[in-house]
Amino acid sequence: MIPDIIISDVMMPEKNGFEVCDVLKKDERTSHIPIIMLTAKADMSSKIEGLETGADAYMTKPFEKKELIIRMEKLLELRKKLQDYYGDGTIETKQNNEPKSIEYTFITKIQSYIEAHFQDPELSVTTISDVLNLNHSQLYRKLKAITGKTLSQFIRSVRLQKSIHLIQTTDLTIAEIAYEVGYNDPNYFTRSFKKEFGKVPGNLRNTDSN
Repeated sequence: MIPDIIISDVMMPEKNGFEVCDVLKKDERTSHIPIIMLTAKADMSSKIEGLETGADAYMTKPFEKKELIIRMEKLLELRKKLQDYYGDGTIETKQNNEPKSIEYTFITKIQSYIEAHFQDPELSVTTISDVLNLNHSQLYRKLKAITGKTLSQFIRSVRLQKSIHLIQTTDLTIAEIAYEVGYNDPNYFTRSFKKEFGKVPGNLRNTDSN
């Protein structure tokens, strides 16, 4: 089970909340899950320790139920923004000088593999699962949580984003571009492109040339 959000107390038997948070945030399967830490410790050192282990929010007890609900809502809204950021299939072009998160590395790994195997008939959930050392359900839940898309939807987005790059930078025909990004049927490619971007690929090229 991969939850949308985790609320954890700090004081627990066997493993405290800081340790739980640290384990979850360092595991590629669960690093994306927002975590709210609850504790009776109000001192700054405890709060800093919680944030250093990767907690997304830190609340001291007693707390208002409404505040907890608002914190949860805001964290889930942030997750939706991250889905918009990671889900369009262009993550490798979003370079900056900030340290890369586990999520960034995870999505980049998938995108790079897809781009290197556009024309591979064996490109599938199984092959990508094997590359990432995750089972099908783990891959599905992780990718869906980060991008809001299934693997097949994400593969399509990466293919179509690549096709835009080829339209803008090469003289290849639309049919040649379709084959280049892994579509065996140029007509199906055109329909997919229009569904994704609201225009046919030929119109994009005409617009760019004017």
